[in-house]
Amino acid sequence: MAQEFKLPDLGEGLTGGEIARWLVAVGDHIAEDAPLVEIQTDKATVEIPSPYAGTVLRIVVGEGEVAPVGAPLVLIGAPGEAVDEPGPPSPGDMVSTGAQREAVEDARSRVQATPLVRRIADELGVDLASLSGTGANGRITEDDVRTAASVGAEGRREPLRGVRRLIAEHMTRAQAVPAVTWVEECDFERIELERVVATVIKVCASALPEFPELNARLEGDAIVYLDRYDVGVAVQTEQGLVVPVVRACDEKTVAEIDAEVRRLADGARAGALRPEELRGSTFTVTSAGKIAGLFQTPLVNHPEVAILSVGRIAPRPVVRDGELGVSRTGHVALTFDHRVVDGARAAGFGLAVIARLESGEI
Repeated sequence: MAQEFKLPDLGEGLTGGEIARWLVAVGDHIAEDAPLVEIQTDKATVEIPSPYAGTVLRIVVGEGEVAPVGAPLVLIGAPGEAVDEPGPPSPGDMVSTGAQREAVEDARSRVQATPLVRRIADELGVDLASLSGTGANGRITEDDVRTAASVGAEGRREPLRGVRRLIAEHMTRAQAVPAVTWVEECDFERIELERVVATVIKVCASALPEFPELNARLEGDAIVYLDRYDVGVAVQTEQGLVVPVVRACDEKTVAEIDAEVRRLADGARAGALRPEELRGSTFTVTSAGKIAGLFQTPLVNHPEVAILSVGRIAPRPVVRDGELGVSRTGHVALTFDHRVVDGARAAGFGLAVIARLESGEI
């Protein structure tokens, strides 16, 4: 008898995931625990093994589609086993309402499409019954709907998928935070530039215990102060920006942090990081100096409440003891959630970080 494999609970409060890639096709035989599908969540891409052995009879959710936890993804059974065709969607899946649209609903009920695709079709004014699906078993995908909607429109349209879709969702949440950015110059003469990111991470971890509201998160009507210092570091990859996490930065040396940052960055660019290496950061550090940014106004990495950025470091004129000279300087920018962190406290933290960097006493 055919068995449905449903999207499992992936933890971390995740409610669903995008089908990044099917590792099997209809008609393939698959062994128990063999790789079945890659799921893209807002944390990482996760490879899920098959809980059953058998033949893939039907792929229910196509690549690029988003499924909620508990949704059927695939049917696995005996070769040639007959399976029932999917029935019409439940009333809760239907976006259209009203008696005047009964004819449309009847046509839509015979179309194979997920509730998400149906909603997008309604938003874009696309008649699902007029489309031929390119997904598994003729299922209409989000790409089909958006392609139909863009016919005659200007420019090339490409659906948000994978890491880019997650970045868009994450930035939308971040933009909703009432954030303020504080910026100040810093003298980096005493810092080894090859380890500047690791050094800044170490300095932040050293200063955060004095400013616990920056190592916190807002949950409902409560501020949760965290007693661990797991710092995220922004890494640019071909797929987009990801933020792997360096654990226990308060306990590591700069050299140890530097080695871990390099390992995580290599893994991020290769797409080889484990989900747990991208979860649970308490504060984030980013550096955009290599792309010639004088300074940045970074967005807070939700659910954190603060992020520190280092701009381009270069020789610049400075005045010391009334004398004009040249020193290797850059800008430090701190963006913070003003609901949790007051401006004076954010400035105090920023100045504490700068004082440590300028003194060279890490």
